[in-house]
Amino acid sequence: MTDTLAAILLGILEGLTEFLPVSSTGHLILATELLGFDQREWEVFNIAIQPAAILAIVVLYWRTFWDVAKGLFGLDKGALAFVRNLLVAFFPAVLLGLAFGDVIETMLGNAVLVCWTLIIGGFAILAVERWANPPAEGAGVAGVPLRTSVLVGLVQCLAMIPGVSRSGATILGAMAFGVDRKTAAEFSFFLAVPTLSGATVYQLAKYGADLSARDFELIGIGSAVGFVTALVVVKLFVTIITRIGFAPFAWYRIVIGAAGLAWLTLR
Repeated sequence: MTDTLAAILLGILEGLTEFLPVSSTGHLILATELLGFDQREWEVFNIAIQPAAILAIVVLYWRTFWDVAKGLFGLDKGALAFVRNLLVAFFPAVLLGLAFGDVIETMLGNAVLVCWTLIIGGFAILAVERWANPPAEGAGVAGVPLRTSVLVGLVQCLAMIPGVSRSGATILGAMAFGVDRKTAAEFSFFLAVPTLSGATVYQLAKYGADLSARDFELIGIGSAVGFVTALVVVKLFVTIITRIGFAPFAWYRIVIGAAGLAWLTLR
């Protein structure tokens, strides 16, 4: 397989899984393992294409971001609460990422760990679906209490373990703390902007000097494909969770994790 085709496939996988509660990082790790790629060679690529998914969120929710930006200039309480909630939820990941960055990078090559966290995370989703009782509607991200935003930020830190899923942790965590499904999903989408941007900037600052022109070309290809894919997936995802819930994603995680363990054991 050519590296161009590999970049396209991984870009599609990133766009498909970044905002679903199935772990995009876990899927990219398993994909590189399945395809026989060197994990270290594609590690920076897998992180560097994440801004494409961020751009998809900005495009899909441009009006929200525009309204918040205008509101900040007018010191609108809703806009200030929106930004406050995202910042306090983002801050724990910054601290933990800086403190344990090397440990986290070591785990990124562990496909067995990914499989186990996919399975455990699947059962966790089923548990939250069964016992959490969020309201049918909420007041949006700006209406989420400060304490809840902090708790969501702490839960997001679990996603530093590959296979946990950042979107899954934040969405299900928010629901467990009493946030309605739609707001929980949008909180996760918006929180991805500073979180994934920060992770990408950190990785490129650390390894960017070692990347070749071809590496940046592949990152561009993967990013373009991931952006288009994410545009389609996000809207569909919101429709699915509001009508059906998260159980299909939970069972998917369990099946993929179990299949991955079997393959890694028998290969």
